[in-house]
Amino acid sequence: MKKPSTPSSPPEVGATLQKLRLKRGLTLDDLSRAAGVSKSMLSQIEREKANPTIAVAWRLANALGVGIEELLSSETQEVEAIHILEPHETPTLPGSHAGYVLRILGPMELAGKYEWYELTLAPDGALVSNPHDPGTSEYLTLLHGALEVEVDGTKKKLKAGGTARYQADKSHAIRNAGKTEAKALLVVIHR
Repeated sequence: MKKPSTPSSPPEVGATLQKLRLKRGLTLDDLSRAAGVSKSMLSQIEREKANPTIAVAWRLANALGVGIEELLSSETQEVEAIHILEPHETPTLPGSHAGYVLRILGPMELAGKYEWYELTLAPDGALVSNPHDPGTSEYLTLLHGALEVEVDGTKKKLKAGGTARYQADKSHAIRNAGKTEAKALLVVIHR
């Protein structure tokens, strides 16, 4: 029986990580926030000064929208005609302390230009935001439940199927004042 060959050295994760990050137009700060990995650790990994743990590699792969095997591979891969992200691969920003979950549906390479999310708010949950950059706008479509949108002190209720369009360069908040969970799609456009 033939013995399987073992690689003489681990894959160069740093080069692959940097290539994937730059291809998506992300800074180290962007990827650090999206993956929950410190900027200094990312820099060390990219410079091949440190190897990521499996948990860190998994978080980085999820934030980049790739499978962990692609991050750990030094081979170049063909672009898929259709790339499916499984539910567990979709990056999520948990705001459990505030009663929301924000799933990042848009590709990371568009972050800072066009972003879209699935927002789930528990009863009494709220997503409160400081003003974004000048000219930024948000489009919130309620799938089910009832929400209240507040922009710069003005409040409006949103019913299922309705869409709220508002300037997000002012203080704004999305609140679930209902007794059941609310789910919405949120699109952010930076100008």
